[in-house]
Amino acid sequence: MRTPPDHRPAVVAGRDHPAPAGHRSPAGRPAPAPRALRAVRLGPRSLAALVLVSAVGAVAFLWPFLAPPTSQLSAHAQDAPWLFAGLLVLLVAVVAATISESDLGPKAVAMLGVLAATGAALRPVGAGTAGIEPMFFLMVLSGRVLGPGFGFALGSITMFASALLTGGVGPWLPFQMLSMGWFTMGAGCLPAPVRLRGRAELLLLALYGFLAALAYGTVMNLAGWPFLDRSASGISFDPHAEVPANLARFVAYCLATSLGWDLGRAVCTVVLTLALGPAVLRALRRATRRAAFETAVTFDAPPG
Repeated sequence: MRTPPDHRPAVVAGRDHPAPAGHRSPAGRPAPAPRALRAVRLGPRSLAALVLVSAVGAVAFLWPFLAPPTSQLSAHAQDAPWLFAGLLVLLVAVVAATISESDLGPKAVAMLGVLAATGAALRPVGAGTAGIEPMFFLMVLSGRVLGPGFGFALGSITMFASALLTGGVGPWLPFQMLSMGWFTMGAGCLPAPVRLRGRAELLLLALYGFLAALAYGTVMNLAGWPFLDRSASGISFDPHAEVPANLARFVAYCLATSLGWDLGRAVCTVVLTLALGPAVLRALRRATRRAAFETAVTFDAPPG
């Protein structure tokens, strides 16, 4: 009597389910190196939208240094941040929609929701003490495991959810969403995990988290600096001053107002990455393998 065939989905070992180390193909050649799983693969449309929003975001952050003192934009220095904030809301929404249209399946949506909710819940923890924000280390590790496309969507959505949770909704929110999207996406652009594992990978992630946390604070200073009343002090933005003068004012503003907070965030990210990184990376990679985002599911033909 012949046993009937199994009708469960058949998953074949391949690029997303690599063979064990030392495995050789039937022809005697070594099996190809495993490739990192990605919850979202950036296609041409989503990549173009991401490049567009990043370019507009760079202009939105750097316009105080790009606009000459005689331009109309400098004449509306108090209105320009609001204009860019509204524009960034639309562009971030376009990027999120484009990424979701590319290949964001139900399993990826579920993981996105869980990680965004976790990050939003972690943000208020210690945020009032020297910039200690545990959510940054989770964003670094998530972007590392799940890739740049998923990382950008995760960073933006997490910041939006945390703003709703903490009541931090304002003209600065679109800048925070874009900055956190860049922050998380950058972790997914680091050297492939199949080439770098163990302690070397952990040190790389800690270094990236330290530098990116400092960069996040500096970029967000660019978003809030033009709002500062220029009659209040000598470190505020002056639309009539030349670029070198405004650059000196901005450096003084960062040193006087946010350096201690940014260093606290950076050190907290490094400590949590080194202490909890191995366990969190294993959990994320295990969940990603079980989700099998990219695995093509095939079914055996029915008998007869």
